[in-house]
Amino acid sequence: MHSFTTLPAAPGVGYKPQHYAEILAAAGPVGWLEIHAENYMGDGGRPLAQLRALAERFPISVHGVGLSIGGEGRLDAEHLARLKHLVGWLNPASFSEHLAWSTHDSAFLNDLLPLPYTNATLDRVVAHVDEVQDTLGRQMLLENPSSYLAFSESTWDEPDFLREIARRTGCGLLLDVNNVFVSATNLGFTPQAYIDGFALDQVGEIHLGGHDEDEDDHGAPLLIDSPGREVADPVWALLDHTLSLAGPKPVLIEWDTDVPDWPVLCEEARRAEEALARLAVAA
Repeated sequence: MHSFTTLPAAPGVGYKPQHYAEILAAAGPVGWLEIHAENYMGDGGRPLAQLRALAERFPISVHGVGLSIGGEGRLDAEHLARLKHLVGWLNPASFSEHLAWSTHDSAFLNDLLPLPYTNATLDRVVAHVDEVQDTLGRQMLLENPSSYLAFSESTWDEPDFLREIARRTGCGLLLDVNNVFVSATNLGFTPQAYIDGFALDQVGEIHLGGHDEDEDDHGAPLLIDSPGREVADPVWALLDHTLSLAGPKPVLIEWDTDVPDWPVLCEEARRAEEALARLAVAA
């Protein structure tokens, strides 16, 4: 099996099996694919056969959603072992997880929940990232979350917290630009200022996705991360700002629910391609 060691500074999309034949026939601007690790931890069958075929043609990014990197308890040894097996045979170009928690005691919560940014949390996350990287024998990327509330006990701001994790562990960062926009709207900060303070030199991937608009109990705007629709125009503008500072990066279109037909997803990837092309012209 071909082994791509890096992701290209090109558009990628989250792979969905219904697009398999079209991707092989006409990938368009799509230069790499992302899979969710938890969908490929089983034995054999069509999903793994298709993944092996795609890995011959495209660099693959493996994105985990179930490690609960920020959880208070120990990492799930069985989950980590299955992840090690997947990463071992696939040898993806990238592996990433969320700065979030989703387990407590033996309960698994079907959501990615934020953390207070304290020294105690920092030490715990650093230990978990070290364990993942030691187990997998590779660098991982850590993704910024979307936030709906701020913890009063936080003593770090998020960009500095992520920068310090990267410094201590040697991990890279995954910058989700839509999450920045969602959090900025919900918590009342400027998304451009967040990007300006982010450790962009540590970013291995950029993610884009959709969000839903709502309002809180006081009538103020409330955005909800919802990778089931097109990327909003202000998020595209924030991508332009990000790329102007960071330079070309792999840019992923996330569309995980209400998955559209391939041409619609391809068009979103084309917009990402155009953003990267504008960067090249400006240079």
